Amino acid sequence: MARSNRLLLLLFLPAGIVFAAFFLVPLGQLFVIGGTGKEGWAAYGAILTNRNYFNSLVSTTLLSASVTGATLAISGVAGVFLTRNRFWGRVALVAMLTFPLAFPGVVIGFMVIMLAGRQGVIGDVAEWLTGEPLVFAYSMAGLFIGYVYFSIPRTILTVMAAAEKLDPKVEEAARSLGAGPLRVVRDVIVPGLKPALLSAGAICFATAMGAFGTAFTLATRINVLPVTIYGVFTEEANIAAAAALSFVLGVLTWAVLALARTAAGSTVAAAG
Repeated sequence: MARSNRLLLLLFLPAGIVFAAFFLVPLGQLFVIGGTGKEGWAAYGAILTNRNYFNSLVSTTLLSASVTGATLAISGVAGVFLTRNRFWGRVALVAMLTFPLAFPGVVIGFMVIMLAGRQGVIGDVAEWLTGEPLVFAYSMAGLFIGYVYFSIPRTILTVMAAAEKLDPKVEEAARSLGAGPLRVVRDVIVPGLKPALLSAGAICFATAMGAFGTAFTLATRINVLPVTIYGVFTEEANIAAAAALSFVLGVLTWAVLALARTAAGSTVAAAG
């Protein structure tokens, strides 16, 4: 028994070293730096007392929640449909839906500008129809579109994998008992997909909370926490405040992932 315990310890030792070196030590250092500024440890409460920080946190949270809801709705319907139906061009369609995984946030930001920016397609069409260009790429609406765009691929893949495991016999039994299509979706399909939806939703929310590249590209009238942290660090040179805000953002994101893991069980994947 003692020999097997030592062997198990040796097997977990490399993972423990990596975990400490790339997670515990940097996170601990970040926490310490956050308390070294002129405000001391009160810097961790500034996200609630500083109006700019608090508004940034609220807008980031609301944006992330709305992105998560929209992504789950789109990916849930599309994922189940693509799993249940075989048709010409299906493989190409799935490839197109997952294509945004290849793009970094900055590229997605430029794509949003090309779509809804000052020289964007939507603006040109709106000007042709109404005489006034429609520009919203540099606002929360533009950031919402960008975040949904890069959130759909990983979410739809998770939903498709879960939908493959659903038992069609359960749905047939529900229909034979008189359940309509909407009730089958509500009482059979959604509960069956619940672990996958919670998993994908948590990762989607966490990604939107911490995403920087797209927000930085579009950040003309956008007040989200990653951009605020960047401004505090580069423009104000307040390293302690930036570290404190970063730590709080990380803790909030981790809490959402932990709650999702608890609600869904062991099916929730970790996100970095």
